[in-house]
Amino acid sequence: MRILVLGCLRAQTGNSSTASRIQSHLEAAGHSCVLKDAAAFCCPSDVADLIADGEFDAGLIIHLYKGGRLLLGTGIPFGAVFGGTDINEDTKNEEKSRVMGAVLEEARFAVAFTCQMKEAAERQWPHCRSKIYIQPQGILTSPSPAFSYEDFLRTTEIPQRLEAVRLFVLVCGLRRVKDPLYLVDAFSEWHRREPRVYMVIIGPTVDALFTSEVEAKLSRAGGVQLLREMPQQDLQAVMKCCFAVVNSSISEGMSASILEAMDLGVPVLARNIPGNAAIISHQDTGLLFSDPQEFVQLAERLIGNPTLRSQIVGNAKEYVNKQHSWHLEREVYQSLVAGLQ
Repeated sequence: MRILVLGCLRAQTGNSSTASRIQSHLEAAGHSCVLKDAAAFCCPSDVADLIADGEFDAGLIIHLYKGGRLLLGTGIPFGAVFGGTDINEDTKNEEKSRVMGAVLEEARFAVAFTCQMKEAAERQWPHCRSKIYIQPQGILTSPSPAFSYEDFLRTTEIPQRLEAVRLFVLVCGLRRVKDPLYLVDAFSEWHRREPRVYMVIIGPTVDALFTSEVEAKLSRAGGVQLLREMPQQDLQAVMKCCFAVVNSSISEGMSASILEAMDLGVPVLARNIPGNAAIISHQDTGLLFSDPQEFVQLAERLIGNPTLRSQIVGNAKEYVNKQHSWHLEREVYQSLVAGLQ
């Protein structure tokens, strides 16, 4: 089949990585997949014109509202993948919720990353419960072998003379829901007391106005720096060499950067929200914080307790291997999409 994959596909974002991974799964089964950014289409008729030309046999959408609304009424068989925004944010909007319900009505299947997401979707649209499946994101990391941690540090303002730098990396697209400024004040105060700790925020501009706010804030914040997006393999290499990966989002579906860090053997400190708590067991596979002060306390504990760090890393790696199999994810999507024929 020739499959149209619609989603928010800005480069170096979680949605883009998910779409590329699913594309790989489906093309391995002999299908042809074309990825299209939903933001490139003004209205459903634009997509309908593509389909009317007979270019596609089926569709797959990532985000029920952002991608799914573009396939409504086209008559093409399609499946859907829930985004975190669908459940955590868009259900609060009556019109968006109505549209997502209509998308679910037409979809042959829908994939939720976690039990919590599936249960939330079933409460919102109980008549569609039979078509909602659970399939966690599959993880298969491949950090760049040519990466040099020393060269990376030279692209930052971290003094090279400092020994035993403790680098914390926060990976996110620069938009408000990711809340990259949440920890900045507390981290800067910690850096003032402990000059060897640094945090680097890495990610693309998604919201230009918000990015300007981030830049202005960080220009006055000691110990916290902003770097723009980089190739996925280089980013994973940075993560592998850092002391810990941080997530401070207001809401998440399933954070790929958290799972990648677990797979790479790097401890994670994440904001205690449902999406993060669904994949992190506190003090077992990672550390969950409820406010910036608790983040600092847990980070200091992680630095001062190598045994705890080692236990978390080992448990997280085992968890990812068992629950986020890339190979199982491939089998599930291939099986679901076969039903679109």
